[in-house]
Amino acid sequence: MAEQQIKVAVLGGGSFGTALSSIAADNGAQVRQWMRDAALVEQINREHRNGRYLPDYAINEAVHASTDMQAVLEGVELVLIAIPSKAFRQVVQAARQWLRPEQILVSTTKGIESDSFMLMSQVLEQETGFAHIGVIAGPNLASEIADKQLTATVVASADAETRTRVQQVLSCGYFRVYASSDRHGVELGGALKNIYAIAAGMAAALGMGENTRSMLMTRALAEMSRFAVAQGANPMTFLGLSGVGDLIVTCSSSLSRNYRVGYAMGEGRTLKQAVDALGQVAEGVNTVKLVCAKASEIGVYMPLAEGLERVLFQGVPAKQMASGLMTGEQSSDVEFVLPRAEVQKAHRDTPNSQTTGDPQ
Repeated sequence: MAEQQIKVAVLGGGSFGTALSSIAADNGAQVRQWMRDAALVEQINREHRNGRYLPDYAINEAVHASTDMQAVLEGVELVLIAIPSKAFRQVVQAARQWLRPEQILVSTTKGIESDSFMLMSQVLEQETGFAHIGVIAGPNLASEIADKQLTATVVASADAETRTRVQQVLSCGYFRVYASSDRHGVELGGALKNIYAIAAGMAAALGMGENTRSMLMTRALAEMSRFAVAQGANPMTFLGLSGVGDLIVTCSSSLSRNYRVGYAMGEGRTLKQAVDALGQVAEGVNTVKLVCAKASEIGVYMPLAEGLERVLFQGVPAKQMASGLMTGEQSSDVEFVLPRAEVQKAHRDTPNSQTTGDPQ
């Protein structure tokens, strides 16, 4: 007896949602993709192309796009939600009446909700109360996935069925899906790395070298994991694809939207000019402000994020932020090996000959 074809819904007409729709269809799923833009729907169904976000990508002809959310969601087993964080809750609320508790809901959005400081999977949980909730995150530049470049991602959920189903639906010859049970850590990694991609873009535009970029990424990883662990995540998660993997690609690639915003500002453009030139959502801009406020509230040391916030929103020159990295406290390298508090105590207990004077 032939295996039944799985039905998948993708909410969102952006580049990543479009790439995932096509991968699922390539793997034999019946895929429906929802978006608000009727002209884009018509183009995808007629030309099998998303001219706005992935103009050169041939979408699998089995993908059917629609503006009718009910038609897209009815009878599907897996729902991938690829909506920017700003509109995420609104779209989930609109979809709620057609969602069922047995469905698997997976967020692909790397962002944090402004008003609540909730991650997108937490929004899903709050709005639906469903058991099968997960996230996808990793070094996943959509244009490279569209070119069928070898790529890996992570599906994270406490629910084994969610992890397994996503692996079955999306794994293929060029897209590999690894599993994690630390949904919070994976999702925070995906959201936080956007901040540091902006800083890396600025550093590149200012002509800083490979040593600087390496230092920036490594200290960013320390900062990300410090913040995430304070929020209940597992520090080991940051050794994986959604931590160091995603950080490397977004801090190194001109294909990264957040990197491009930082690069434009490093060249002297204002934040508004940089964002307008991009023409797409750069989640890191919103995330910087939210994370700095939360770090201040819970007492987490985040000098890079705080320096970037001053550049983005207070008019501090980007070069000043870069030099600030060299004048902050010199603490431990990996604080889960050597705690910062221990290094700080050693500094307090050890006289500094430059300030106390050498004994004669």
